[in-house]
Amino acid sequence: MRETGISNEEAMEFTVEEEKEEEERIQNLRSKATELLLREEYKDSIKTYSQIIFLCQESISKTDPKSSQSRLSNIKRTLCLAFSNRAEAWARQSEFSVALRDCEAALSIEKSHFKTLLCKGKILLSLNRYGAALDCFKQANLDPHATENSDMVNGLLKKCKKLKSLSRGGTFDISDWVLGGYRGKTPELAEYIGPVEIKKSEISGRGLFATRNVESGTLMVVTRAVAVDRAIMPQDSGENAHLVIWKNFIDKVVETAKKCEHVSSLISFLSTGECEDERALEAPDMEVFRSEAEVGIGNVGGRVDNERLRSILDVNSVLEDAISAKILGKNADYQGVGLWILASFINHSCDPNVRRVHVGDYMVVHAARDVKAGEELTLAYFDVLAPREKRREMADNWGFVCGCKRCLFEDGVCFKNDMREMEMAMGKGVVDVGSLVYRLEEGMRRWMVRGRGKGYLRASFWEAYGKVLGSEKVMRKWGRKIPAAEAVVESVVQAAGSHERIVRVLLEGLRRGAGGVNGVVEMEKVIKLGRGLYGKMMKKQAIGALLQIDGKE
Repeated sequence: MRETGISNEEAMEFTVEEEKEEEERIQNLRSKATELLLREEYKDSIKTYSQIIFLCQESISKTDPKSSQSRLSNIKRTLCLAFSNRAEAWARQSEFSVALRDCEAALSIEKSHFKTLLCKGKILLSLNRYGAALDCFKQANLDPHATENSDMVNGLLKKCKKLKSLSRGGTFDISDWVLGGYRGKTPELAEYIGPVEIKKSEISGRGLFATRNVESGTLMVVTRAVAVDRAIMPQDSGENAHLVIWKNFIDKVVETAKKCEHVSSLISFLSTGECEDERALEAPDMEVFRSEAEVGIGNVGGRVDNERLRSILDVNSVLEDAISAKILGKNADYQGVGLWILASFINHSCDPNVRRVHVGDYMVVHAARDVKAGEELTLAYFDVLAPREKRREMADNWGFVCGCKRCLFEDGVCFKNDMREMEMAMGKGVVDVGSLVYRLEEGMRRWMVRGRGKGYLRASFWEAYGKVLGSEKVMRKWGRKIPAAEAVVESVVQAAGSHERIVRVLLEGLRRGAGGVNGVVEMEKVIKLGRGLYGKMMKKQAIGALLQIDGKE
C-alpha cells in the first residue's frame, strides 16, 4: 500500500464505505420500483428492477463469500425478490415467457420463495397448465407466509383442482348459467382434448379425427382463443366497421404471439393455405396441445414471422355465429372473430358431424350426430341448409372447392336441369313451396334416390321444406302428399347435422299434432336433437330453455 499512501486499515474502511453506498443505492431503487409497480407503471418498474438485478449480480461477483456470508445472503435475498417482482411486472403485461424465466431465476436462489411460487402458479394457470400451477400453489401453501394469505392460496388451489379435473374428464355443465339468463360471470371452462387426433386429411392438409365411436352431443374439444375481437355490428354496418374488427384482431394475435413463445410455436403448426412441403404438413403430436403437457418455456414448433402469421389468420380465423351469440346471451347484432388453434385443424364439409358453441373466449366442439372411430371431424364453415350453387359460391368466397360426399352426390345426379330449375324458382321467392317440395319428393321417387341422398337434397331445399312443415295452412293442403315432419327432419339431420332451424320445425309439428310437446317419446326426440345442437354440457332443462320449450309441456 506504500505506492498509494493508504494503509490496510484505511483500505478496509474505504471498502466498507463503498458497500454502504451500494446498499443505500439498491434500497432507494427498491423503493422506487415498488412504487412504480403499485402505480401499475410496469415498463418503468421493469427497468428499475433490472438495475437492481445488475447491481446485485455485480456485488455478488465482487464479494468474498468466505469473509462476507451475512452480506452475501442479504444480497441474494434482494436479488431473488427483484427477479420475483420483475416477473410479476412482466406477467401483468402478459409477457409470460420472460416472466417465467424470471420466476425460475428467483427460485434458483430460493426454491420455496412464497411470492415467486404464487406468481409462477398464476402464470401457468393463465397458460392453461393446471397441473403445473397446482404444484406451485401446493408448494407455496407449505410456506409460513401462506398462513397470512390462506384465503387467497386456498382459493387458487380450489380453482386449479377444478380446472385440472375438467381438463382431464371434460365434465362441463353450464346449465345453471343458461337457466339463470346468463347473469353473473361466464362459467369457468378449461382446455379439454377428447377422443381426437391429428392426421393427414383426404379433404385438405391435416384434419382432426375421432379415435373412438362417440354419440351425438359428445364433447370433442374445448379450446381457448389465442385472441378474439368482438363488437355490436348492426346489419347496415359498412365494410370499414368489419375491417376495424379484423385489424384489431390481427393486432391482438401478433401481440400475443410476440409475448408468448409457446403460443407462437403452436400457431406455427397451422397451415397458410398455400402450397406447403411435406414437413410443414406433418401431424404434430397431440401432447403439445394438452394443458398438462410438460412443455418447455421456449419453442415447440418454432417462431412464426408476421407475414406468415397473417396468411395463417386468413385461413384459420373463425367468425362467431348467431348460435354462439345466443349461448353468450348476446343480441343478434353481436359479431366476433378469433383464432382457436386446435379447432383450426377441423376441415369443412356440407355433411358436417360436429358443431361449435362459443362460451366466453372458449370454443366448445361436440358431435352433431353419432361419429365412428377413424372418421374425420368436419364443421360447416357456412350455411349448409342452402342449395348446391349457393354453397359453391360460399366455398369460393372461402377460397376452396368443396368435394364432400354431399357435394359430389349433387354434382353427379342425372337430373341436374330439374334441380337447377327448382333452385332458381326457390331463389326468386315466388314459387308455391308446397308444390316445389311435392315436385322434389316425386322426383326422388322417380330417380330412385335412397337413404342419405334424400337427406342431402332435402337439406339443399330446406328453405322450402321449412316453410311447408312450419305452416299449418300449407300442411293442410300438402300434408298427405309429402313425408311427415319427423321423417324429413331425421333424414336432414343425418345429412347436415343438427341445426336450430331444423329443430324448430320439428317442435312446431309436434306442438300442432299433440297440443304441445308433452309426450315422453316426442320430448326425447327433441332433446336428442338439442344435444346435437348444444352438446351434453347442458342438462335437459337448459336445452329446453334454449329451444324455448315451455317447462309445463
